[in-house]
Amino acid sequence: MASALKAVGTNQTITTSATPVLSAAISQQTDTLRVVAETVGVHVAIGTNPTAATTDIYIGTSGGDEKISLGPVASQRVVGITTGTQTTLDFPEGTGSPFALGDAVSLTVSGTQTYYNFSHKIVHSIDTSSGVGGFFSTRIIVNNDSSGIVTAFNAPYADLRRSFKVSLRTSASSGKAFVQQVQVS
Repeated sequence: MASALKAVGTNQTITTSATPVLSAAISQQTDTLRVVAETVGVHVAIGTNPTAATTDIYIGTSGGDEKISLGPVASQRVVGITTGTQTTLDFPEGTGSPFALGDAVSLTVSGTQTYYNFSHKIVHSIDTSSGVGGFFSTRIIVNNDSSGIVTAFNAPYADLRRSFKVSLRTSASSGKAFVQQVQVS
């Protein structure tokens, strides 16, 4: 039985070669990435800043596409932002952090404060204390320099998501591949 796919987000077209090529950052919205090798087979690596090698997952051109598991989606609402050479993000009380040290994350703020947005920054620390300042493990620090922002954060909604990049390479010649997050049913 064939599975049905629903596209999520936008498709990225990547020109490949024997040298690894890195995609732009992708905010994770599903647990599955669809990869289609158009002209030649590709090796695929997924991570914070991966480098594809010939030992990574191989996707040939004869099989159409492959669906690769990204693992669970990690996202959290942000209710407070403290700017500085590193950015402190506060989550709603009682929710905790779904992110781990070293994860890459991307922030999207709605409304008129989109200058707080950032893409693919690394989680530096997670507050795991039991109540320092009343935050109870709901605060993280991200390696994002927001020191130029002086306006207080008061956006109606901000969403922080784990992000990833895709690295592709061929064995010898150049080609083209397509990557897109999908929902599979």
